[in-house]
Amino acid sequence: MRRVTVYDTRTRESRLFVPLTPPKVGLFVCGLTPYDEAHIGHGRTAVIFDVVARALRRWGYRVLYIQNVTNIDDRLIARGAEQGVDPLKLADRHFQAWRDDMTALGVRSVNYYPYATDYMPEILEQIATLLAKGFAYTTQGSVYYDVAKFPSYGALSGQRIEMARTGTRIESEPGKRASEDFALWKAARPGEPSWESPWGPGRPGWHIEDTAITVRLLGARYDLHGGGIDLKFPHHEAEIAQAEAATGAAPLVNFWMHAGMLNLRGEKMSKSLGNIISLHATLERVGPEVLRFYYLNAHYRQPLDFVEGKSLEEAREAYARLEQAARRLSEARGAATGEDGEGAELPERLAREAGEAVERLDASLSEDFNTREAIATLFGWARTLGERMPELGDLGPGALAELAAPFDWAREVLGLFGGGGTGAGDGPLGPAIEVALAARARARGRGDFAEADRIRAELLDAGIVVEDEGGRSTWRKAPPRIA
Repeated sequence: MRRVTVYDTRTRESRLFVPLTPPKVGLFVCGLTPYDEAHIGHGRTAVIFDVVARALRRWGYRVLYIQNVTNIDDRLIARGAEQGVDPLKLADRHFQAWRDDMTALGVRSVNYYPYATDYMPEILEQIATLLAKGFAYTTQGSVYYDVAKFPSYGALSGQRIEMARTGTRIESEPGKRASEDFALWKAARPGEPSWESPWGPGRPGWHIEDTAITVRLLGARYDLHGGGIDLKFPHHEAEIAQAEAATGAAPLVNFWMHAGMLNLRGEKMSKSLGNIISLHATLERVGPEVLRFYYLNAHYRQPLDFVEGKSLEEAREAYARLEQAARRLSEARGAATGEDGEGAELPERLAREAGEAVERLDASLSEDFNTREAIATLFGWARTLGERMPELGDLGPGALAELAAPFDWAREVLGLFGGGGTGAGDGPLGPAIEVALAARARARGRGDFAEADRIRAELLDAGIVVEDEGGRSTWRKAPPRIA
């Protein structure tokens, strides 16, 4: 396995990445709240962590990548009421559109997209634990986390508790002891979806969904947590406070990775602000590889300023120059009909430079996933090839394959040059499949056969056939499809 350093937001330094149980890596990224269509800011975060997972897998790590779906939320309920639609069905519709966009964008490394509502038993258990340990309190059918009981609250973001009193999505409700306390369980309101609990009917708060899922799937501690920088406070602070208080294990996450915002006209692109550019429309207009190139031609921790009528057009022109070299080399490889030993051999200097280019590419990503530096290396290699293009027709297949190695690397790791793929998870799927089957069993147990069918259909899309017999479910890989 390759030596990798990651900038950890919690410790505010680049550190050597060492998994808790190498070579396994648990990766969790905060996913979508699908109350509306996705925008290109969502796409940036998705592509960044797709590349993180691809790179780690290339270097021999066994990554289990989980990205949650917040399918019950205040905004979903409000939007459902506006449209006269069941908010759970609204969430499912927008999430399926998101999955289609992710397939088009080449995001293929996520193993499992758990719905929050599939983890209601884990949510209730974690809330009960927090109450029993004195970290939470009940009032009027709701349950709140008592932030004052967790002294290190704010350590991740550097925010003081006083700042939490104006924090995003931290609501003021009657019965709360302090305005910074956040909801773990919200008492049911008329006409809203609700679930039974020991504290009365209601639904989970935003933060508790993620820790219930991660403790169940990845354990009390895991390796990597990713998301946009806007989630660092209060959402990720709340995750730490909940999980560490409930399990007694710390730190919850070894490395926190936060992606910079995609800004439009100087403001964070956000559905709530209404300043969004549709992801789906952008994919149709410029294509997935140009959009991936645009995202990756900047360091993931830096904000990315989007200028309408300029940013993507510049990306299209730059990517066209890079893609032309890769395409011409691919055409030369296709035209080379001889055996590997036939044709002119690759000059020793050029062979060495090809290998060095691949090493520089790996080195760029192993130092905090610097995709911008990797793309600069690809442009350098394209210029080198441009100087030698007249000679390519004389080279044999083996020599051409050596020249193509840097572009093959970009196809595998960056998802460029036709390397997006369409699968929903190219890592070890076994653990995620078992988790999906458990969620399906719970859905069947509560009589939600539509949800059980949805999970079964998603597994089938990923090439997994589920068979029910004798009260238990088993799975097997589907045979390859014949075109």
